[in-house]
This record gives sequence, C-alpha cells and structure tokens, in this order.
Amino acid sequence: MIKTALFSNVDTQQLNICGELIRSGELVAFPTETVYGLGANALDSMAVEKIFKVKNRPADNPLIAHISDPSMLSGLVKDFPKELEELTDRFWPGALTLVLPRTEKVPDIVSAGLPTVAVRCPSHPIANGLIRAAGVPIVAPSANLSGRPSPTTFDHCVEDLFGKIAAIIDGGKSEIGVESTVLLPLGGRRLKLLRPGGITIEMLESQGFQVEMDPAILSPVKEGQKVSSPGMLHRHYAPKAPMTIVAGKAEAVVRAIQAKEEEGVWVLAFEEYLPLFKNALSFGSEKDSKSQANALFDALRKFDSLPCKAIFAMEPSQEGEGLAVYNRLLRAASFQIIPAERL
Repeated sequence: MIKTALFSNVDTQQLNICGELIRSGELVAFPTETVYGLGANALDSMAVEKIFKVKNRPADNPLIAHISDPSMLSGLVKDFPKELEELTDRFWPGALTLVLPRTEKVPDIVSAGLPTVAVRCPSHPIANGLIRAAGVPIVAPSANLSGRPSPTTFDHCVEDLFGKIAAIIDGGKSEIGVESTVLLPLGGRRLKLLRPGGITIEMLESQGFQVEMDPAILSPVKEGQKVSSPGMLHRHYAPKAPMTIVAGKAEAVVRAIQAKEEEGVWVLAFEEYLPLFKNALSFGSEKDSKSQANALFDALRKFDSLPCKAIFAMEPSQEGEGLAVYNRLLRAASFQIIPAERL
C-alpha cells in the first residue's frame, strides 16, 4: 500500500504538484468531462505499465493519450489528414477520440502493439490544466479496477484506487458520464465508430461525415480479434451481480420483470417506472438519454452495496447518446439480453 494524496478545490499549485508526479512516473486519478481517468506519462513505458498492474487491465486493451492542445499531436501521430481538422475544430476540446497512425515516440504498451494511437483533447479544466502542468501527453483509462463500472465521482476513485496510486484529484461529478466517442478515420470524410459516446453519430453526420459502426458496438468481439479501442471487451463496466437486459416496449418489460421479482432481484429502471418495482435504482429518464448516460455508472456501482443476486435492466433507445448507454449496458450484462415475452 502506498500513500495516496487527495486533492480537493484544486488550484494551480496543486496541479503543478500532480504534474510533477506524472513527469516522475507516478499515477494520478483526475476528472474529465466523460469519466475520471487514471493518468500516466504517455511517453514513459514504465509508468504506463503501472496502469495495467494497478487496474489489472488486459495488455491487449489499448489506451487513449490525452493532450491539452492540438499542437501536441506532432509528437504522437505521423500525419493528421486535413479533413479531420473540421472534426477537431468542432469537437475539441471535448469527448472525441481519434485513432491515428502513431510515431515511434509512443510506446508499444500504449497501443497494445498496434500501429495506431488513440488521442483526445479533454475539455474539463482540471484535466486540461494537469496535462499542461505535466508538459507531456497523459494516457488515462477510466480510474477504476478493470471490469468495474467506470468512476464518475471522486468517491468512486477513492473506493477503487486509494492506497494504490500517488494522488486523486476531486473535480465533482462527471458532466457526461460515459467515456468518449472513439473514431477510426477511413479516408476522406468516412469514419468508423469504434465506441459510442457523448459525440453522437447524428452530430458527426451533421458535419458532413459518413459514419459506419463497428460490429463490436452491438455484439461481442470475436475470439482472437485485436481491439483498436478501449471499451470493446466482452465484459466491462459490470456490477458484481449478473445482469440481464429485458428488451421490448416499456409496459411489456415492466410486466415481465414484475413476474420475476423475488428476494435479491433488483431492477435498473427509468425513473418514470421506479414506483412499479419492489427494488429498483434509476438510470435517468426514458425520454432523456443524456440523463441516462450521466446516471448509469453510478447506479451500476450502487448495486454492489445492495443485497443483489440478479439485476434486470430496462432497454434504452439506441438514438443519440442512447447508443452509448446501450453499448455499456450490453457489456455490463455480458450481452445477456432477452425479449420481454420470453423472460
């Protein structure tokens, strides 16, 4: 166990302290607008290796390098197609990650041996300030133990990582609540969506880009397939109790779950339907996918403190931010999804 410094009401001096920790090869958990990240110097392979050990993260799961300004791209990527400048002008700083050919400066461990590196420029002032204070790009997967629901609060990070890393910075609750949108440029104005997030397909298409979805967004990664983005593993974001998504119209889903209610059975429900279940937690409104994204991981974590033996989840829409919520639920449930009429 190591001493973990906790920073609240962070100021420039504290950011400089944390920046020095990053430069010296230590790990710092910090807030971003998506979820909290576990940061290390992206150019220091030994520091990055600590992330994999602390999180117990599979070595074939690549990391995202975070930068404070597009000028930092030159040390990470070989070239940056002009078409992509429209994306970064519109969505950076923000919850958008691009997968691009990497330079030799990027350690293999960052990219899981792939010839690419994932990069984003966060908009959270603490995240951006920490990168500037460190003076190096920072890799930052979610600041949790691997497989657990991602952290969206300081307390989540403390629960998983206190005594394991050098410092944790409190930045309040994450604004978006799910990880960034990850895109693989295919040339011209064509993009492949590897992981959905707060930057939606609709938003990208409104900028004149053509977007195709990777099959792994809605189905398990094939055995032996190398993933080019975080968040593509079969089981991820999961509470301890097994979870099943119940598909269908809300009324039918409610009736089907009610018929299965017994001791130890809990429900992940839209807030409008909470009174209809004996034991349930809300993950936002049925009509508001932004609220679902913001509430999802906190609810999944709360189940671990409850006497759950099984969890049934109502099925969200796949429109807008709903696609990101649905994607996370699929992995949290290990792709266990059943129509209401067959439950």
